[in-house]
Parts: sequence; structure tokens; C-alpha cells
Amino acid sequence: MKVVHWGRARQFFQEHRQAEEPLKQWRFAVQAARWKSFPDVRKTFRSADWVDGKIVFDIKGNDYRLIAIAEFEKENLYIRHVLTHEQYDRGDWK
Repeated sequence: MKVVHWGRARQFFQEHRQAEEPLKQWRFAVQAARWKSFPDVRKTFRSADWVDGKIVFDIKGNDYRLIAIAEFEKENLYIRHVLTHEQYDRGDWK
């Protein structure tokens, strides 16, 4: 899969340094994936959830959340938001 809008993750880990390595590991795994549907995502990331047409990934043991939209047929994954768990719980991504 191609990760689109990686700059959003980069901007996030400039403020939250502990997120940098886990986000880079997430990106590496996504780029190696050949997902055709959400169940395929769950094979790679067991904690991923499907919420309102978006995929929510837990990053760094659930310290952070990455919200993305998958375009499976074109093999693109668009990063919409990268948030702390607290920001996610407040609904800052909706």
C-alpha cells in the first residue's frame, strides 16, 4: 500500500517524539502490505478498527491513534489524522 499524506505523521512526531519510531514502523508495515479489504488490514494490525468508513490504528501500545481512509483497489492509504489517545477520545477527528 502507498501511504499518502505522510507529512501529517511527520508533523505529529515532531511534537510527540516518542511517536516517531512507532509511526515509522507502522509505515513500513503498511508499505509492505497488499490489502484488498479491511479483514486483510486486521491480519496485519489486529487492533485496527473500522469506524464510520475510516480505519483507526493503535500506535505505540494505544498511546496514539492514526485515522486513515483506505482505497483498496488503488492500494492507497490516506492519513487523515494522527492524535494522542486523549485527543481521539475527545472526538477531535470527527
